[in-house]
Amino acid sequence: MRRRRPDRTVSPRDGYVRVRMPDHHRADKSGMVLEHVVVLEQKLGRHIRWDLGEQVHHVNGVKDDNRPENLELWVTSQPRGQRPADLVEWAREILTRYESEV
Repeated sequence: MRRRRPDRTVSPRDGYVRVRMPDHHRADKSGMVLEHVVVLEQKLGRHIRWDLGEQVHHVNGVKDDNRPENLELWVTSQPRGQRPADLVEWAREILTRYESEV
């Protein structure tokens, strides 16, 4: 008899909740994806842009509290330079990218 894998698990290793969604673009080889990623993407109405330094942040610090109101999008990318002109250009890019979501 084949053993069924759980649809939702909390990892003892890192404390994050994983859910079974084999068709999700971030699913691992066993079809599991981090629940906070799924919830925030649904809240935003789009995929998280890991390539742009976007990350999910748990406001209260509790890794298994994946309520939409407890999740925020954080951008961890940093400006390439510290000259004022570089900082202004970076700020313009951020405003263009995220203005509609604020």
